[in-house]
Amino acid sequence: MSNLIRWPLSALAVWGGVWYLYLLLVEQGIHSSVAMMFATCGGVFAAGVAWHKGFSQARTAALAMGFPVSFWLMGMASVPAWVWLLPLILIIWIYPMHAWRDAPVFPTPLNALRQVPRWAILPAQARILDAGCGAGDGLKALRLAYVNAQWIGIEFSRPLCWLAKFRCPWAEVRCGDIWEDHWGAYDMVYLFQRPETMPRAVEKAKAEMKPGAWLVSLEFEAADLTPTAVTDASPNRPVWLYQAPFTGQSREKRQAM
Repeated sequence: MSNLIRWPLSALAVWGGVWYLYLLLVEQGIHSSVAMMFATCGGVFAAGVAWHKGFSQARTAALAMGFPVSFWLMGMASVPAWVWLLPLILIIWIYPMHAWRDAPVFPTPLNALRQVPRWAILPAQARILDAGCGAGDGLKALRLAYVNAQWIGIEFSRPLCWLAKFRCPWAEVRCGDIWEDHWGAYDMVYLFQRPETMPRAVEKAKAEMKPGAWLVSLEFEAADLTPTAVTDASPNRPVWLYQAPFTGQSREKRQAM
């Protein structure tokens, strides 16, 4: 019952918020078509947060489409109804739906990984992969944590890959699918994924990563593995560290945790 209550209230809050944003922008003299695009982007961003937190595809779509659909139904548009599609097309180009199955764009805080080297000691010029590097924030955090390493980023979105290359010229950044890349070449693989994709990451790490290599996950635990260490990126945002060869947790231990 609590989930049902939480869902309608969260949807109403998002829709009300983007409508408020639209009306505020129009009141400030912004053209309605521009205000509509900004408000639509706000709804899509909120939908991305919900998707990242585990909302279903249907509810995520409802959050993203609530404002433009209600805008059109109320007949308030002074521009063609298709205009609200422009920001959606731009967002899909920047971050295609294939990548949303892994993780939407959520940047790694710069200091989130500063404590990781206390447990994960790497050799000089270690190869560190940011699997799904986005615009490069994770690479920057990894560079701050490991100053004498080789940093590699893989990103499915071509525009974000270009941006990461621009922001991180000292890293090797390439466009590609993290699930098709072989993780055996790396001393550390860093992830900031979704709970739903962690089991897939665990299976890939177990199959490919070499002994002594580290799997590092911001915020989301690999529930089937026993962590080597756990630190904090910030309050209530753990960083989970696992060293190969990985060991599994018993059912009793998982339930206790």
